[in-house]
Amino acid sequence: MVKKEVSTDVLLANIIKGIEEVKGNDIDILDLREIDTAVCDYFVICNGNSNTQVNAIVHSIQKIVSKELKDKPWHVEGADNGEWVLMDYVSIVVHVFQKHIREYYNIEGLWGDAKITSIQNKY
Repeated sequence: MVKKEVSTDVLLANIIKGIEEVKGNDIDILDLREIDTAVCDYFVICNGNSNTQVNAIVHSIQKIVSKELKDKPWHVEGADNGEWVLMDYVSIVVHVFQKHIREYYNIEGLWGDAKITSIQNKY
């Protein structure tokens, strides 16, 4: 069986939908396509208010992407403590933080050359 190639735009839309389903906060999309040293096309960064919400966001993203696209992350890291969970979908890497951890690591600042798009909360 040959795996169907999933459009990055469709994957991105489903990831955002997964975050919004459980009220993830401060969603930023970093477009890394113009950066030569980038390991993927996009970073999606968001935060939750607790380790419970961080894990709920991760599960929601996995559920929606799996249901809609029949795809799953290549790798998930950090789910045990729920402070910073990284989900690697190869072309898109999702970072789900607790707010204080996100502020400490400041991923957006580290990738300052990226074009950043912020998604307004719908709730």
